[in-house]
Amino acid sequence: MTSTPAHGTGSSSPAESTSADGSPPPVDDFVSQVLDVVDSIPPGQVMSYGDIAEYLGAGPGPRQVGRVLAVYGGAVPWWRVIHSDGTPAPGHDSRALEHYLAESTPLRSARPPVRVDMRRARWPAHPSR
Repeated sequence: MTSTPAHGTGSSSPAESTSADGSPPPVDDFVSQVLDVVDSIPPGQVMSYGDIAEYLGAGPGPRQVGRVLAVYGGAVPWWRVIHSDGTPAPGHDSRALEHYLAESTPLRSARPPVRVDMRRARWPAHPSR
């Protein structure tokens, strides 16, 4: 029986987040698409992990979007991608809040747990493809 690389990354396991030398795995089409969408979210607005997965269509879902950001998110405005309940990624409340305040992102709560007002801040990404 042969094994197939996970999601075209060349990794033998989808749980791998770095290569043998400690660098991130190679960037595949899905990773590029996620990073492009995140990079296009305007300051002061947000998308949920599920919003991005839905926007990209068939294929990986919200958890895989989160995985991309966990590995490659430092290159894009990661704080603009949040849970559907308006909370930022676990452990990133204070850093995300600094960005939200600087960008005038509508908030429901600036105290822990930090919560973005999804009704006012959600970005309806509909750029032409």
